[in-house]
Amino acid sequence: MNILLCMKQVPDTTEIKIDPETNTLIRAGVPSIVNTFDAYALEVAARMKDADPEGTKVTVISMGPDQAKEALKSCLAVGADEAYLVSDRVFGGSDTLATSYILSCAIQKLEADNGVFDVIFCGKQAIDGDTAQVGPEIAEHLDRPQITYASNVEVENGELRIKRESDLGYDIMTCKTPCVITVVKTPFEPRYPTMKTRMAATRAQIPVITSADLNGIDTTRCGLKGSPTKVKKTFTPERNKTCRFIQEDVSKDSARVLLGLLVDAKLF
Repeated sequence: MNILLCMKQVPDTTEIKIDPETNTLIRAGVPSIVNTFDAYALEVAARMKDADPEGTKVTVISMGPDQAKEALKSCLAVGADEAYLVSDRVFGGSDTLATSYILSCAIQKLEADNGVFDVIFCGKQAIDGDTAQVGPEIAEHLDRPQITYASNVEVENGELRIKRESDLGYDIMTCKTPCVITVVKTPFEPRYPTMKTRMAATRAQIPVITSADLNGIDTTRCGLKGSPTKVKKTFTPERNKTCRFIQEDVSKDSARVLLGLLVDAKLF
């Protein structure tokens, strides 16, 4: 099984702050991590490799600045076999549509060199954007079937057996390859690297794919000029900490007081 994981390096959302003057993210001093849902997708791929270690290869690709190599190395430390960074100034400022287009071009290059990927995994969304668009858009660019919200994937009788989250529980689906699958939080946690795998990953060389390597790419569809989505403003919502506890002796009285407050505030 030839597997590809599309990974994004994101700022640790627990450390994010916003500049009140410019309304932009303060990235200085904020650590970057592997996108949470991509880490779950990698664990799904690693488990597929555990089931067939001789016949399965896991490749990771990421688009971003040079510092994203560290996140790629952390993926190598927990089961990935190869990693590639897609990076070019031309790609800077890309929204989800441009990003998915660039990644699809890079995927086609890798497939031309190494064969078609049976499965392309993506996390269901990035925790810094929450759009859940890049994975499905990659599937559209590559004209491949897609299954979203997968919580586990196994190989069964030459096909993929997918456990997919739904509003009512889970769906069990089968799919032929090649395909694109987006992964949610799984019932099992991503594995930790060992000292040996961490040291090996630290020494790994990460090849960089630039626009010059992607024959036929349309650079007008990349970067800011190729991005129809424009972010006008980012801000932290103001929080009103005014609070009143209603604790009448009888619950009906508490409800009556609450209703009166809502009516006075014109909220009911």
